[in-house]
Amino acid sequence: MDRLNAAHARSGLSLRRFAHALGTDASRFSAYRSGKIAPSAAFLLRAERIADAISRARESRIPTSIDAVLSIGAAHNKGDDDWTYALSLELRDRLRDILRNSMELAEAWEAQPPDIEAHWKALAAAFVSREFHEAGLPAPKWTQGPRLASEWILDTPRLSDDQIKEQTPRWLAERNIFIAEKDLVTA
Repeated sequence: MDRLNAAHARSGLSLRRFAHALGTDASRFSAYRSGKIAPSAAFLLRAERIADAISRARESRIPTSIDAVLSIGAAHNKGDDDWTYALSLELRDRLRDILRNSMELAEAWEAQPPDIEAHWKALAAAFVSREFHEAGLPAPKWTQGPRLASEWILDTPRLSDDQIKEQTPRWLAERNIFIAEKDLVTA
């Protein structure tokens, strides 16, 4: 399990965070690392690929899905929804730039980010999925599925909830997230 240990070390993440990034829990990951359980070849290759991409992204000072979602979660925990939304838009814009100019770092966005408040994680997943789709790439597995159980309408001054819903792109509405198109535009 030297290769798995080396991948973990290259990622620069804690054992728990790297395990989560790979879609498993810390105890199973520890069992893989100790050799008690043999990981599949696909899991090992994915761990190496993601660790390498995270390492390259950090060397290039480019955020990963983990970094971006942690920032959004921290802003939400401070109770500043305007700043949280601004960081969500920045996540989208930074990812768009990465997919246009540093495609080799897209794999750093395959890492499953930590759990944060459901609304904000669903929005991050929607943005990431959309950007990958626009770049002609399959969306990371973690972005598939987060659909909110109830409607989440981001307030827009001078628009009613019905108007916001009418002006929401379908790819967001499908996830039960409603944001007026004009509020998705950044400079």
